Amino acid sequence: MFARISGAATRGLLVALLIAMPSMVLPVSATESPEIIALMAILGGALTFAEYFSNYPSFVEFREAPPLNRMRFLAALVTIGLLSLLTRHSLDPTGLTALVQGLGMQLGDALDFAYSPVQLTVLMLPLDTPSESLYLTRSAAGIAYVASALAVLGFILAIRVGNWPVANGAFNVWVNLPLFDPTTGGDVVTRLQRDGRINIIVGVLLPFAIPATIQLMSGLIDISHLTSAHMLVWVIAAWALVPASMIMRGLAMLRVADLIAQKRRAVYAHAEALQAV
Repeated sequence: MFARISGAATRGLLVALLIAMPSMVLPVSATESPEIIALMAILGGALTFAEYFSNYPSFVEFREAPPLNRMRFLAALVTIGLLSLLTRHSLDPTGLTALVQGLGMQLGDALDFAYSPVQLTVLMLPLDTPSESLYLTRSAAGIAYVASALAVLGFILAIRVGNWPVANGAFNVWVNLPLFDPTTGGDVVTRLQRDGRINIIVGVLLPFAIPATIQLMSGLIDISHLTSAHMLVWVIAAWALVPASMIMRGLAMLRVADLIAQKRRAVYAHAEALQAV
């Protein structure tokens, strides 16, 4: 009981710190509506604590199948932390922010080629956007895209090398996929494979589709607000992390479908062996 409470409290605290990180890293002058940010951090931490404290899952998938959610959180922590330091450089430069700014410039230059997601992200900004904001957006997009790609690559290695999720013991579909109903919609393996492929395809296309959608909505929203410190951190982080999370979810569902199919083949082979005897 104590281990469950402490684990849930630790996760809730980490989520709250993640939400408040940009406000903690950026100067006070760049922080807008700190009360709302504090409220969101408390709410996110409380929801995380309630989810992991409960014996019954509600909405968090793969809760008992590490390290998927840990890799997602680590990718978000690294991305939001680096983007916060990057945006701080123009407001309150330090040696650390200069290092992150140099890294962002190199990654942005390397990924800014024709029709790349980074280039599309820069092109969605208005034509009268200052060059400093363009360079900042490109650097932020380069850092976020590389961090999300590394998270996906790390999960692929966890599946191929670490034998996820079998290495952690038996995989409980109900606990780890609480929103998936195995009793409806036909064969479970077929549904998992279909949902997994859809998640991967959508995750690959989203980094291209999001900038185009925002540009199409330029008549309804003021895109220039995206270059503000807090907005830039969260928009670029969501642009990179949401697709990466969907790709990882798709890979996980395909892996679960493969495990179920292997189990079925083993059961059928055992039944045929008994009949032969």
